[in-house]
Amino acid sequence: MDTILVVDDEVNYLTVMEALLGETGYEVLIAPSATEAIKIAGASDLDLVLTDMKMPRMSGIELLVELHRLYPDLPVIIMTAFGTVEKAVTAMKKGAFDYILKPFKNDEILVTIAKALEHRHLILTNRLLYQELEKKYGFPNIVGESKVMHEILALVKRVASSKATVLVTGESGTGKELIARAIHLCSNRAQKPFISVNCAALTETLLESELFGHERGAFTHAVAMRKGRFELADGGTLFLDEVAEMSQALQVKLLRVLQEMEFERVGGNRTIKVDVRVVAASNRDLKEEVEAGRFREDLFYRLNVVHLHIPPLRQRQEDTPLLATHFLKKYTQENVRGKIRLTPEALKVLVQYAWPGNVRELENVMERAVILCHNHLITPEDLPGGLVPEAAEAKLDIDRFVPMHTPLPEALEAIEELMIRRALEKSGQVQVRAAELLGITKSLLQYKLKKYHLTT
Repeated sequence: MDTILVVDDEVNYLTVMEALLGETGYEVLIAPSATEAIKIAGASDLDLVLTDMKMPRMSGIELLVELHRLYPDLPVIIMTAFGTVEKAVTAMKKGAFDYILKPFKNDEILVTIAKALEHRHLILTNRLLYQELEKKYGFPNIVGESKVMHEILALVKRVASSKATVLVTGESGTGKELIARAIHLCSNRAQKPFISVNCAALTETLLESELFGHERGAFTHAVAMRKGRFELADGGTLFLDEVAEMSQALQVKLLRVLQEMEFERVGGNRTIKVDVRVVAASNRDLKEEVEAGRFREDLFYRLNVVHLHIPPLRQRQEDTPLLATHFLKKYTQENVRGKIRLTPEALKVLVQYAWPGNVRELENVMERAVILCHNHLITPEDLPGGLVPEAAEAKLDIDRFVPMHTPLPEALEAIEELMIRRALEKSGQVQVRAAELLGITKSLLQYKLKKYHLTT
């Protein structure tokens, strides 16, 4: 829903315009002066300003100039009862979208407003396309040659054209938001907004306001109406990151929006309809969250129409060299350091490291290495100290814990038990995480735990 601010020192015109535009379906805000209009513009998400030319203290032209200084893409239509060619030319030169004379016919002003809003939407769409065009083809920011990544990207292309809700899961740092953006950019919504919100970063009250918006006076400090992320994403895609952190009360409201595609702003009673494609993400197992009573089962099924699981980097080590090279090029260009090479010894350390922080951790390591390396060569000495010991651990000193002449089956069991103990230690005794470190299923790990009497 587009929001229009009407500015006029004549109360009658404000009343008439508020009724006319409200009945047409616009969100209408009013201001009796240019000074008040600037305050409202700073506190609200406006799509158009309709202002009178002649007002006390600050004219419509002066308001136009100030608004364009603060919000260059915000269209402004000038109204006046004192029309001359000279004034019209002045208004257009200062950047007014159009100039209309009072009294005007309702159809005339509505057509002008529709044209101005269409022009604004076109500007915003073109800017979005310009920024995202290179990202749309080939997923340049999603690097990986492993079989699982090829399968994921193939599924992204298949589901993108639908309206289905998608649930993306995976550990922190695996690139869940990149996958969500890829879905958006491959869809027929690519020219519409991609809006993201981190559900773990806000309190319940703030998150509700962030998602659904609020009316003026809805709570302390709500000095103006604010559109929520659902409203801003209308026609496009809304990415809900860490959706498992949402409270039970908000889960109920989210379920209703997903079912009906309508909601009310906080403190409001008017139903707002939207067309939004939702992509949700979580680093938790939502099935386990449902079983534990922390996540609503009906919401889980509503979100889990299509499920994409992004495996941790340690389970697709063949992607590590590609990612390292990608980040090397990226940060070499950003830091203007010329050509920098990664030595085979440093690459070996990167490949053997377990990457608990996944791709995000690898990116941070490569950025640091590019900045700190000498002679345009990244060596193991340029990598954080914690990486090298991890790589050294990968070499198993059999003589240290398996006595000579031990039969092979017993030796293999000894090695297996040691690896399970180490995985449990590194995972903080979390069996799901330990199973991932070992590359086996949780049920198989539980069988092994019983076999080696490692359960308590």
